[in-house]
Amino acid sequence: MANGSGKKIIANLIDPEETRIAILDERGKLYDFFIERMLENQRTGEIYKARVDSVLPGMNSAFLNLGDGRNGFLYLDDVHGIEVKAGMEMLVQVVKNARKGKGARVSPRVSLAGRYMVLIPGGHETGVSKRIEDEEERARLRHILKGVRPEGYGLIIRTVAEGCDEENLIADVNELMAQWKTIQHNAAKNSAPCLIHKDLGLLERVMRDELTEEIDEIVVDTEEDKENIEQFIRRFFADKSIEVNYYKSRTPLFEVYNVENQIMELQDRKVWLSSGAYLVIDQTEALTVIDVNTGKFIGSKNLNDTVFKTNMEAAVEITRQLRLRAIGGIVVIDFIDMTSEEEKNNLIHQLQELFKSDRYKARVYGVTGLGLVEITRKRARSDVRSALSRGCPFCGGLGWVAKEESVAMQVKRFIRKVTSSTRSEALLLEAYPTIANYIAETFLLLWEEEFERRIFIRGCPDFSWGKYRLDCQGSLAHVEHRVGALQKKEGWAVVHRTSSA
Repeated sequence: MANGSGKKIIANLIDPEETRIAILDERGKLYDFFIERMLENQRTGEIYKARVDSVLPGMNSAFLNLGDGRNGFLYLDDVHGIEVKAGMEMLVQVVKNARKGKGARVSPRVSLAGRYMVLIPGGHETGVSKRIEDEEERARLRHILKGVRPEGYGLIIRTVAEGCDEENLIADVNELMAQWKTIQHNAAKNSAPCLIHKDLGLLERVMRDELTEEIDEIVVDTEEDKENIEQFIRRFFADKSIEVNYYKSRTPLFEVYNVENQIMELQDRKVWLSSGAYLVIDQTEALTVIDVNTGKFIGSKNLNDTVFKTNMEAAVEITRQLRLRAIGGIVVIDFIDMTSEEEKNNLIHQLQELFKSDRYKARVYGVTGLGLVEITRKRARSDVRSALSRGCPFCGGLGWVAKEESVAMQVKRFIRKVTSSTRSEALLLEAYPTIANYIAETFLLLWEEEFERRIFIRGCPDFSWGKYRLDCQGSLAHVEHRVGALQKKEGWAVVHRTSSA
């Protein structure tokens, strides 16, 4: 493994049910985290040929059938030049994932993202990412835009295009145009409702959007994906040395880089700062509230100095936590009260500077009369809490527990560790009944084929929600004998098995 001083991309792709990618900074600290599950539907960027089910003038919106029983929510203000009526067909793109019981938000305004460009069919605008600040470079890119923009299309230059030559920009536009022609062809020959264009998978999106000059190493746990990454680097980073390593040891990849523990920390309400101060992060349906506390930090000069240093340190960690947790929408921060207007202005300026490097647009609205700082941040993907947890079934949603999928993946990683160090023919696992039933119905047969073992899983009502353990392993006859003994001794014991077992 490389010991470079840059950022690293750690890609845990070995499990098709759930792929996870972490970006680590120079200190090995989690910088960004992405997760995608096989069973998730309606991802941002997908394009559908949809049918309008109903129009609700009172809500200025319409519900569209996207196929397979899935609905999309359309604001009528997003539609120009046509009257939306029930039964009509429309080509729409998902602009916000379905979340918290709400359907995906869709728009008839389609955009296709390439490595350097965003193509907008039917648009006329040209633009350069605001994160490219050098005025000479902006002028150069705008000049190129005028020459490469196809008639009847809008073009936006992305941040990663900074310093890119005209040849590569033209190639990117040509690829996007070919992609759009394919989408139009598929839309013409298929009837609504149906999926027309599926966006890139998680790995491809991260390579496209996150691979920058700061990355000096990529570690992946599948050989096929290593080759795909190397091809991407040869194309876009031919003059840069980015080391790509295939990890194949028994210890799970995320454990080696301490990513697993850092992901668990992302679900904590309390976040400790290095000084001893801490944040408390509470997410609600409408907004996120963050409270700043001095905690164990007592400072060294006076109270005002201690408060100011705590708030400035908190500002850095808050921007990091919003990025890591993928928190969007309205954020209200209760910093520790400061009396000096200069210090308040310095804090707001600090936040504005920190958000400049954020991929998703954020606005800082200053300090309110109550001493609160209000921020809005674009909601681009599901936040980590909703991706990894759900309302607690034991307390009616007042608390949170890990999702069934999350516990199932923990069980699978545990099985991999067991099977990599033993030749046992069969395993008997125990888990909470809901988890055991979910694994049996969703993954058991797939896991048996993957690990080439017979797997039995027993529901134990006295287990906590996320608890699981290996009861026994050995020959198939030995494990079946154990199963029979348990069922004879405890008649209520439900042991799940595949029909082949």
